[in-house]
Amino acid sequence: MSLMQAAREAESAEAFKDIPIMYDLKDIDSPDPEIRRNLGNTVRDACINIGFLYVKNHGIPESTIEGALNASKEFFDLPLEKKTELDIRKTANFKGYNAILSSNNDPLNRGDLHEGFEFGWEELSARDNDEKRANDGAMAGVNVWPSDLPAFRPSVLEYYHAAVNLGRKLFPLFALALDLPENFFDDKARRTKNAAAIMRVLHYPPQTGPVDDRVIGIGAHTDFECFTILWQEPGIQALQVLNKQKQWIDAPPIPGTLVVNIADQLSRWTNDVFKSTVHRAINRSGVRRYSIPLFFGTDYDVKLEPIPSCISPERPAKYEVVTAGDYVKERLKATYGR
Repeated sequence: MSLMQAAREAESAEAFKDIPIMYDLKDIDSPDPEIRRNLGNTVRDACINIGFLYVKNHGIPESTIEGALNASKEFFDLPLEKKTELDIRKTANFKGYNAILSSNNDPLNRGDLHEGFEFGWEELSARDNDEKRANDGAMAGVNVWPSDLPAFRPSVLEYYHAAVNLGRKLFPLFALALDLPENFFDDKARRTKNAAAIMRVLHYPPQTGPVDDRVIGIGAHTDFECFTILWQEPGIQALQVLNKQKQWIDAPPIPGTLVVNIADQLSRWTNDVFKSTVHRAINRSGVRRYSIPLFFGTDYDVKLEPIPSCISPERPAKYEVVTAGDYVKERLKATYGR
């Protein structure tokens, strides 16, 4: 089935009732191009119909995940006044700490019931002039780090770099799913030159007492970048994905897996052939919940022009052309009220 035929059929398909349970990435580095192509064809259905999927054998060691999780817990246990020294509103590029209810992803809600810490590309050995951030444009600026926790930066950056390496491998897979050459995104998402991947470590306190649906862990939204790689804490249900019948479908954490979801940049690039699907998180487990999303984008100076194979007389371009950095910054301004 051709890409455009699959996209047309998706528009009339029944609403999804669950998230595809598993895509095995063990062959993502196979030297056999036919094996890689088959893997791309396999994930195409989820990208077109749902926009969410689980992956296993993703290559990020459990020890790296545990290190980032433990460092995150230590940071969020700091006194509020220490955390707000790094308030995200103090930086032009939206790096640092956001307090509970300081963000609002759903304009109809009263705020997001989580706190987070956000950062972007940085070498494990810090450099004053990093050429990999040379073309960040609207998102230019350095990271900020807590001075009281010297182990925090290396622990979360180790996970960041491991997740970025996984994201680099996913781009060729998505290219194959779009019937494009594997290297189509190479000059648009060059992690070796520019750094458009943003990571957040998140803490969701338990939501107890009277339920106010206008205050939840994170309100209904789509992600800003090309795709998101999400680690969820095992055993705690929170993430939900909205189907076309406006039903919320649980995406529970599955040990040993990551959730990957298509985001706005890739949806715009593909003229909505790939779906950037609305989702939210509600922590009514009675215990604290942690998650670590990496938002993997194209280089900030790239124009989000529709891919030629994704437009036709019957499916004209839907979006104005903007640069990736400008798009992300405007979405962040709306989220944090700036």
